[in-house]
Amino acid sequence: MKKVRIYQRKNRRGWYVGWYEYRKEKCRAFPTKKLAEHYQRILYHRLNTEVFVGTIEAPWQTMKREYLRTFTLRGLSKAAKYEAELTLRHFEALCGPVSSKYLCQEVISGFIEDRVASVSVGTVNKEIANVRAFISWCAEKRYISKPFKIDKMKSVQRQPKPLNSAQIRDLLVSARVKSECWYVRVLLAITTGLRSGDIDRLTISDIDFEQNSLSTRSKKTGKSMPSRPLPISIMPVLAEYVGNLAPGQVALMTETNTHKKWKKIRSRAGLPDLHFHDLRVTFSSILQQQGESLSVAQRLLEHADPQTTAKTYTGVDAVLARAVNKLPVDSWLA
Repeated sequence: MKKVRIYQRKNRRGWYVGWYEYRKEKCRAFPTKKLAEHYQRILYHRLNTEVFVGTIEAPWQTMKREYLRTFTLRGLSKAAKYEAELTLRHFEALCGPVSSKYLCQEVISGFIEDRVASVSVGTVNKEIANVRAFISWCAEKRYISKPFKIDKMKSVQRQPKPLNSAQIRDLLVSARVKSECWYVRVLLAITTGLRSGDIDRLTISDIDFEQNSLSTRSKKTGKSMPSRPLPISIMPVLAEYVGNLAPGQVALMTETNTHKKWKKIRSRAGLPDLHFHDLRVTFSSILQQQGESLSVAQRLLEHADPQTTAKTYTGVDAVLARAVNKLPVDSWLA
């Protein structure tokens, strides 16, 4: 891109337009600044008529591969790259491997509408942020002419729904009807607070039956806990489950965690609106109801900020509940 500048000379009247052409510096004088600016615009277009200002058509896989490669080059975390890759995978599944020529506002809007029908608004907003970044990169690389306007969706903060003891029993019974694998999956979620993806990644060797512990690594944050304690009462259940697995089995979970299977289990238990993540909330809530401190729950949930644990992963505040129960209500009702 060739530049054209306007300037004045010391002790000389008028304005000058300067530029480089054929490796030589050239200039032209004008009596007023307005005339100089007018000539600057004309000259700029004449000098840059051969500069490419269009777009380059590229196939989907090429754009996807180049974009994900930038995460490593920019030194971004593996978790950020994984989230971006997951969003692009969902986009490809719903909209197909569209080339840059067909990547438009209508396609993006269709993707968002399809995702809203199957996942929460919070998840959709995360994916919108990832799509925004990808579209901006495409515009920068001239795969598209300009970025699209993609607004995030307004969402109502969903309140956590910890389960009570009766609901937990019903859920475990329903899970066992489906399979022993689902029974163990739900049991581990309630007794460890692990995310669904982290449970699915567990291997048999991660269980230490002597120390009653579990070795875990968070897929989302990358944090690891080599010796996560397990309740002693569930160890016989785990030992029986592992003993019945096929020889050579490595993964602890033998069935995939799909939305369809989970929907049947929660519906059979009378909990049609239950999210699997609510089991993590239940774990935190019960710990605090039993008198454990917020810091203990925070460490087991692997939260960096205690406010996250306090705001989202607590049902009824245990301290407030104990305070209210000190009221002499029995004497009032007698």
